[in-house]
Amino acid sequence: MVDNEPGVLARVIGMFSGRGYNIDSLNVAEVSNQHLSRITIVTQGTNEVLEQIQTQLMNIVPVHSVTNLQTEGSAVEAEVALVYMDIDERNRKNAYQICDFYRARRIENEHNSIIFEIAGASQRIDAFIKDISEIAQIEIVRSGPVAISSMIKD
Repeated sequence: MVDNEPGVLARVIGMFSGRGYNIDSLNVAEVSNQHLSRITIVTQGTNEVLEQIQTQLMNIVPVHSVTNLQTEGSAVEAEVALVYMDIDERNRKNAYQICDFYRARRIENEHNSIIFEIAGASQRIDAFIKDISEIAQIEIVRSGPVAISSMIKD
């Protein structure tokens, strides 16, 4: 959790790049308190490296809390993807069946194209993309994972 003000994200990212840590995924969103934002960063490393990252993040002044959701209790993780595809009439029924199987949502349905929205676990989205791409060429936009602790805090 960080202050919602200009430059905070740049400082957090600067800490990662300055120490040679890779960011696999990054999401930032304002929380219900208008002065705070939640940054979700997916990175990899040994336990020691991840602890070092947590410590270094806490040294950045506008950072209020850092939680490693893999080691500190249970968490719920999800991702969102939008999938655009050009499609002809003979493949439309197959696309709808795949959409229904994965519980994807049709958010735009034109004569020669469809846009699907799918949310959930990354593996489910990967499987949907694999199956739907066998019908036609697709274009994908993915959010990257976001997560929240599922444990009650005191």
